[in-house]
Amino acid sequence: MTKKISISVSDELLDYVDCESDNRSAFINQCIDEMRQHRKQEALKAAYLAQEQDPQFWSEFELWDSTIGDGIS
Repeated sequence: MTKKISISVSDELLDYVDCESDNRSAFINQCIDEMRQHRKQEALKAAYLAQEQDPQFWSEFELWDSTIGDGIS
């Protein structure tokens, strides 16, 4: 689903958009989507780094890891 909106951009940015693409909407949508994906990746990276420093996580991980050798398939 798409919605039509009205935005204001500087002449300089509009010139840039026009140089990059024949379809302004598609270009702006692509830029926004890339920014959204980048922010998701950064949030995931931060979560992994926080998890790496979380002793409670690793304590529980070690408990679950010990079940590997319990003989149950």
